[in-house]
Amino acid sequence: MGQKEARGATVSLLRCIPYVYPGYVISVEIIFGMPDQRLTIRHDSGSSARPYVDGALLAIRKVSMLVGVHRGLGAVLEF
Repeated sequence: MGQKEARGATVSLLRCIPYVYPGYVISVEIIFGMPDQRLTIRHDSGSSARPYVDGALLAIRKVSMLVGVHRGLGAVLEF
C-alpha cells in the first residue's frame, strides 16, 4: 500500500492518495479536479514491469558517462 507517511500526504499543494489494484504491478492514475470537473490520466502496465525495462536499460548503459548529480530519467537521457 506504499509508505504509511505518503498516504494522504500533501505534496506541493496536491493531495496524494495511493491505491492498490489486484492484477497490476505498476499502475498510475492522476486526477486533477475543480468544482464540477475532473481530468483523469491513467497508465496500467499489466502484470510485469516490462514496459519500463527499455528505459531503465538505457539509463544503466549511460550512467557511467555521467558527471555530477542528475535527477530523473529525462535528465539522464537528455530529453
